[in-house]
Amino acid sequence: MSGLNFRRVAAIGLAASLCACGFSRAWAASPWCPVLPSQAAALPSVLRHLDSARDRPPAPLSRLHTEGTLPHQGIYDESIAAKRDLPLMRDAALAWRAGAGTVWLDFSRRYLMAWVATYRPSLNPIDETGFDALIDTYAIIGPSLPPDKRARVRDYLHAWVAGYIEAIGHHNTRSTWTNNWQSHRVKLVTMMAVALDDTSLFDAARTLFRAQIAANIAPDGETLDFRERDALHYVVYDLQPMVQAALAARTRGEDWYRWMGDDGASLAKAMAWLTPYASGEKTHEEFVHSTVRFDAIRAQAGLKGYSGPFDPRSAGALFWLVSELDPSLRPLAERLMPRPPSFVALCGQ
Repeated sequence: MSGLNFRRVAAIGLAASLCACGFSRAWAASPWCPVLPSQAAALPSVLRHLDSARDRPPAPLSRLHTEGTLPHQGIYDESIAAKRDLPLMRDAALAWRAGAGTVWLDFSRRYLMAWVATYRPSLNPIDETGFDALIDTYAIIGPSLPPDKRARVRDYLHAWVAGYIEAIGHHNTRSTWTNNWQSHRVKLVTMMAVALDDTSLFDAARTLFRAQIAANIAPDGETLDFRERDALHYVVYDLQPMVQAALAARTRGEDWYRWMGDDGASLAKAMAWLTPYASGEKTHEEFVHSTVRFDAIRAQAGLKGYSGPFDPRSAGALFWLVSELDPSLRPLAERLMPRPPSFVALCGQ
């Protein structure tokens, strides 16, 4: 991040985008994938899920918070319930784009605008990582929004991404600025930059991505999160947002997945490091030597995945996503999760 004034980047991005200028390239179906005719076979299962929620009104909250808390503490339960809106709006948008009818366009539009009107970003990337679905929704249905609503969402996303970039520019030395927290920030910044088609913001996202590769991934592919948490759970949680950022960048013709830092570190090498554990070739007892006290608290509370052997199936969604960048990993993705997540099923190439 050296040499880059993030506050200036944010200001440039905002000034460029709030001028209401036109889009310079065709809209993608989402910041990382098109909806192709070959994905129509995935529609029935997606529609069955959507039909069960057809009459469910959006339930946005002005604030969400689950990070660092246990179920039934604070607003954890309410936040989990509200977050169910986010994948629903994306699935509806994808279903509409795949030809399922305007009822799902109306559904996704209603949910999107309700959240934009209500939610106030906290810039906590763990609480906000699920908003990738809201960003996708805007990228899919944006051209169908009335001009005033489209401008409102664009302004909202610009203020949000500028907030993240400014916060990163003032970061301290805590590990949350280099561990999985930063990976989730990078994902959100990149996806918003791509969805907004903003070159200045995308340039900032690229710099952030490369800095995170340098700070988080060793030349052999081991991640900082593994060293801190002694858990493959957190390797998956750290790499998945970086893969999503790389997928978004691919829509602008850049290969971030294989980009290597000066020491040879790359996202591809991190996935290669994880793959033997996901395939079952290697095993690992989770969190035994974690340096984070909250990991032990969650284990004592009986939360699944915070003790015992790593379950490779928990990496299924990650491997489905990364197989879009490395098709050789598709067989492993299918073994870990026979049916891909709906957004992959409707987007996968």
